[in-house]
Amino acid sequence: MRFATYEYDDRHRVAVVEEDGTLRPLPGVGSLTGLLAEGAGLTALLEAGTATLGVPAGPHVSEVRLLPPLQPPTVRDFVAFEEHVEGVRRSVDGAGGVPEAWYDAPTFYFTNPYAVTGAHDDVPVPPGSTVLDFELEVAAVVGRAGRDLTPEQAREHIVGYTVLNDWSARDLQSREMQVRLGPCKGKDTATTLGPYLVTADELEPYRDAEGFLRLALTASVNGEVVGEDLLSNMSWTFEEMVAYASRGTWVRPGDVLGSGTCGNGGCLAELWGVRGRRDPAPLRPGDTVTLTVEGLGSVSNTVVAGPEPVPLPAARRRSRERP
Repeated sequence: MRFATYEYDDRHRVAVVEEDGTLRPLPGVGSLTGLLAEGAGLTALLEAGTATLGVPAGPHVSEVRLLPPLQPPTVRDFVAFEEHVEGVRRSVDGAGGVPEAWYDAPTFYFTNPYAVTGAHDDVPVPPGSTVLDFELEVAAVVGRAGRDLTPEQAREHIVGYTVLNDWSARDLQSREMQVRLGPCKGKDTATTLGPYLVTADELEPYRDAEGFLRLALTASVNGEVVGEDLLSNMSWTFEEMVAYASRGTWVRPGDVLGSGTCGNGGCLAELWGVRGRRDPAPLRPGDTVTLTVEGLGSVSNTVVAGPEPVPLPAARRRSRERP
């Protein structure tokens, strides 16, 4: 099943999306996050979707504003594509190759759950940035709580998947990560999720012998394709990433785990690193980025001007006097 959260007539609703795009609202459900928080996993979500069969049809998806499918309590973003790491490291850090530590475990960072935006919403340029980039990813959504999971157990905790665009201010990112902490404001303004939450069972036909989902990924800017890859080129499965995320702690319903950016043009910075120049140019107001994932759909956002940064002083250089 495909689930959408949408705005129509100044109301927010959750619905099952039929094949023709008709929306069938879930009775008594105010948010997908709230439904998942009940913690019963995929079975309960499918049962909730089945309950819409006798419900009058709502509007067509083309008549509504699609909101993010859910408002996640946490967003972990991994970096699971080796080709992406190699290209972006050259572009952002000026270093070649892949750090040996990358191969040890599926590294991730926590990004801003308050920054999620809908599939067709405008995205403002982050304050103070002139080097805006997109990142084509797929995200898994947790449907049941768990900790210290094995990858086999983790599969039962993934309720579905959605497209993720991890918008990145490369100039801010490059500067602030020299402090060996971050990224922070380089990744803080917008994260697109959508257009739908597609339940995990829908993607089982795409699973290969190693457990990876073989989905075609395409990124385009202003209608021109700049990147294409396969999700199965990840170096860890989503189950392995969920298991790692749960090591020594909890994953809970509604948590979002991004795959990290795919290779072969999954973002502009990778292409800049490969080509040795900023080609294509950084995104600017008026540019439209469309990301398409087989089986999940497309998100398409237009960049708009953002606010000027509120001025702050540089750090005060203090003495090292002690009591």
